[in-house]
Amino acid sequence: MDKLKAFESFVSVATKGSLTAAAKAEGVAPAIMGRRLDALEEHLGVKLMVRTTRRITLTHEGSAFLEDCQRLLSDVANAEASVSAGGIKATGHLRITAPAGFGRRHVAPLVPLFHDLHPEVTISLNLSDRVVDLAGEGYDCAVRVGDLPDSSLISVRMADNRRLCVATPAYLAAYGTPRHPGELAQHRCLTLSSDASQTRGWAFSVPRDGGRESVHIKPGGPLDCSDGQVLHDWCLGGWGIAWRSTWEVEAEIAAGRLVEVLADFAAPPNGIYLVFPQRKHMTLRLRLWMDYLKAHYERPEFWSKGGTQ
Repeated sequence: MDKLKAFESFVSVATKGSLTAAAKAEGVAPAIMGRRLDALEEHLGVKLMVRTTRRITLTHEGSAFLEDCQRLLSDVANAEASVSAGGIKATGHLRITAPAGFGRRHVAPLVPLFHDLHPEVTISLNLSDRVVDLAGEGYDCAVRVGDLPDSSLISVRMADNRRLCVATPAYLAAYGTPRHPGELAQHRCLTLSSDASQTRGWAFSVPRDGGRESVHIKPGGPLDCSDGQVLHDWCLGGWGIAWRSTWEVEAEIAAGRLVEVLADFAAPPNGIYLVFPQRKHMTLRLRLWMDYLKAHYERPEFWSKGGTQ
């Protein structure tokens, strides 16, 4: 049995959904494709597919084996490209997920630029605020912001991220500037109405017994919303003080549209990370994407210009 050809046939049938479609794409008879799959299943000692006249369904073992085969075939293609006349060339499909707000601003604009550099890499970008199961859902990597829970994922820190209090110059002129986190009770604070990561409130670092201590405050105000972008827009509209991430407000601060307050009490920064499942070998396309992101995220002007430069 030609294992590589068998793997290619298995992937083709699994992704196209039928023996006939896979055979047509390769220019062979469906019976040949079927014999390759039979030989592969006999070699492995497991059933990879349930085949009927109407449809093909992957078994549990088949679904797991599909991801491994796709990665193996991609590695083979990358290995061939690395010694070709054109030098190292990334190929294959890259699946990325990122938080919705951050992803719209600081991941999505970079994706087509990365594709221009590596035109043989196709890319799917998923923007979602839920924590995606990378291995279970077939993603190559995720961009994540904030403290990471313990997991089997590999994480690479791309940049620092701080949370800070901001308001417009007009708001501060009208209502005054708080000098201590305790004074937020006298201000119009714009808060998230539901967000698991902020259940403890806004974080600050305050002097205590010759050192500093982290404290959390739950300020109130006349307006709250479950969407961070709405709070950002309300803050820019002069409706109050918001507690936002530097990736959201750094461009507005640089332009003078927003002013940081309580800077002396800012909590220590957390991080912006690229995370991916633990694998023996990282694909070339993922390594290039990681390097590309890090090169942009390490530049201060990337954030001060809104993440599009």
